[in-house]
Amino acid sequence: MSTHHHAHDRAARGVCALTGVDLPLSELVPLYALTPGLAESILREKPDLPHDALLSRTAVAERRDRYIRELLAAEHGELNDLEAQVAASIAHADTISADVAAEYAEDRSFGERAADAVASFGGSWTFIIVFAMVLIVWMAINVAMASGAFDPYPFILLNLVLSCLAAVQAPIIMMSQKRQEAKDRLRSENDYRVNLKAELEIRHLHEKIDHLLSHQWQRLAEIQQMQIELIEDRTNRREPPPAPTSPPPPA
Repeated sequence: MSTHHHAHDRAARGVCALTGVDLPLSELVPLYALTPGLAESILREKPDLPHDALLSRTAVAERRDRYIRELLAAEHGELNDLEAQVAASIAHADTISADVAAEYAEDRSFGERAADAVASFGGSWTFIIVFAMVLIVWMAINVAMASGAFDPYPFILLNLVLSCLAAVQAPIIMMSQKRQEAKDRLRSENDYRVNLKAELEIRHLHEKIDHLLSHQWQRLAEIQQMQIELIEDRTNRREPPPAPTSPPPPA
């Protein structure tokens, strides 16, 4: 029983043709199952590999990363950091999309949160209504008090307060806008990574589908040829032998 179990374990393992490491069959991929572009890239490195050579998933991920980098370099020139991240994510089958707004919000300091709150309140109808009511009440009080007003017409103190408010509010709003620009830049970079990865994945999917279709047509042609040969063989077996010809009568 144990001998059969050990034989089954040995039968369920294989050796990677690239690294020579003995691995379970679940960790190995045949060469013909890869996309044509990746298979050609591996064959350029190891031209003596057979069509059914087994490759470890780790070795395939490394070659896929190298192949994608070569593909991107051929189309876009030298790779930047974003394209290198996309190539690595495809090679290791990792997700690359991220919630940029949530990650950016977690890294805010107290001053940045305060600037965002002030900018958000200063650009709302609530601020406009409250500010208008304060102005009306201020002017009404000073007009009603006449000679005892703390800021008589033309409301010089009110003008000073408004000038100070505008001087403080403008840089706070600019701080918030700079943070929004940085957030938009991170979001656009994330969108570029996702779109580039989707484009490459779709390209690889097209290559794989074309590869499967070509193999399917080849198999169908072989099956059809075998059927034709089988029909011809059965037809030849069923044909009766030709009847012997009788000699001509004597003259």
